[in-house]
Amino acid sequence: MRGFIVGTAITAIAFYVLTKLLPDANINTGVTYDGELIGLVVLAVIFGAVNGLIGPLVKMLAMPISLITMGLVGFVINAGLFLVTAFIADSTGFNLTVGDFPPDLLTADTLVAAIIGSLVLSIVGTVVRLVVPD
Repeated sequence: MRGFIVGTAITAIAFYVLTKLLPDANINTGVTYDGELIGLVVLAVIFGAVNGLIGPLVKMLAMPISLITMGLVGFVINAGLFLVTAFIADSTGFNLTVGDFPPDLLTADTLVAAIIGSLVLSIVGTVVRLVVPD
C-alpha cells in the first residue's frame, strides 16, 4: 500500500512539473492542465491504471515491431498511453490537454506533444524516484 501511495505521489509531482514545463504557449504542442492538486492525484491514478492495465498488453503485441526498430516504437506506445490518459481524464472532468487532443482528433502537433510529454513525464518521474525512496 505504501508503494502505491508513494508511486502515485511521484507521478502527481511529475504531472505538475510536466504541465509547468510544457504549457500551451499559442502553439499546439503543449500539455496543459488547469486544475487543482487533487486533480493531479486523480491524473496520476488514471495514468497508473492505464499503464498497468493497457500498457503491458500493447507492449507485448508490439514486441516484433519493437525488436525491428530496436525499441524506438516504445516512444510511440508511451505517447499513445499518454493520449489515452488525456482522453479518460477529459471524460471524467479533469481537463488534461495534450496538443489539440481531446477536443480535436489526432494531428501532427498532438503526436509531437504526446511524445515530448511522455518523455518529460518519464524523466521527471525517474529523477523524483531517485530522490524519494520507495
